Amino acid sequence: MKTAPTGTWPLILVTSLGPISWGTTYLVATEWLPPGRPLLDAAVRALPAGLLIVAATRTLPRGSWWWRAALLGTLNIGLFFALLFVAAYRLPGGVAATLGAVQPLLVTGFAALLLGERVRARLLVSGLLGVVGVGLLVLRATATLDTLGVVAGLIGTASMGLGVVLAKKWPRPQGASLLAFSGWMLAGGGLFLLPLAALLEGPPPALSATNLGGFAYLAVVNTGVAYLLWLRGIERLPAPKVAFLSLLSPIVATLLGWLVVNERLSFLQLVGLLLALGSLVAAQLPARSRGSAVPQELVDELVEAHQPGAGGDRLLRPSQRGDQSGPDRVQAPAFGIRQRDGSPLSFPGRDGEQEQRVLATSAGGGNQSQRLDGLDECPAVR
Repeated sequence: MKTAPTGTWPLILVTSLGPISWGTTYLVATEWLPPGRPLLDAAVRALPAGLLIVAATRTLPRGSWWWRAALLGTLNIGLFFALLFVAAYRLPGGVAATLGAVQPLLVTGFAALLLGERVRARLLVSGLLGVVGVGLLVLRATATLDTLGVVAGLIGTASMGLGVVLAKKWPRPQGASLLAFSGWMLAGGGLFLLPLAALLEGPPPALSATNLGGFAYLAVVNTGVAYLLWLRGIERLPAPKVAFLSLLSPIVATLLGWLVVNERLSFLQLVGLLLALGSLVAAQLPARSRGSAVPQELVDELVEAHQPGAGGDRLLRPSQRGDQSGPDRVQAPAFGIRQRDGSPLSFPGRDGEQEQRVLATSAGGGNQSQRLDGLDECPAVR
């Protein structure tokens, strides 16, 4: 079995801290927040953190990024949170969580349509196993379905899935840090939620010290830090791989119920947990290459060298090998580095097929050409 490149797993683990944190939302909301105010909870999660980040970074969107930031914030946070709470109120928690587990499959489809990524059978199978696993983990035999709740859950899941892919398609503009970019999205989502909360729930109730502590945790850790790590992962990992990490949320929520609230786990729930985790890990593994193997040294060097948003048609990096004195030059099209408009750089190969190749030159002389099918699985070189 193939493993992900050595520089990938730390990035995956750090990105997973976002959905792991989101898995604590239900416990915090039920134990620390005022009851019956889901839209207020969602608005307080996003808006204060977003406004504070924007104020701290002193960076505002420019030009088309005003509507892009508003749209990304609405899809990833505002509309998603609102419809999530509609589903949560009209459906048993297990049904709502199972609908959310469809997100990796939706993101795989959106990425194929909007990013031109190839739909891999392994991702489809992993996505289906993830849905089955989460279903076994959280569904109960007494669960009932409500049409409006199911529709809201599916649209909310699709909203965040589309937001993930668009955040990948529209890399943050030059001059905007990742922190500022996350602030735009959080503020946009919070501004979408605030009037809904005021209209549908009325003025906020008197808050206790426990309520304030819960809101502080949700705003800073559960949303501010979590979305910063999530967006960092979207920048550097393929969109479907990031989406599969969202399966950690129902897993963490179930484990917290077992550890903190003394809920019991059945055998089928344990099977579901293993299926969900297995599908998550399987989705992170790179695709099999149909051509010659790429030297791991070269891949690791590119992973370390590439920074998101790098422009130009080539990536230059001084060689660190002791037996060479010149730089290695790697043509960007070989590694699927995208242009600023999001379109991939590629060139026709034999028989009109689109091929990916490495073209590496060094002071040692000579050109080396290798087939790189499947290297788009390497996160930092997209």
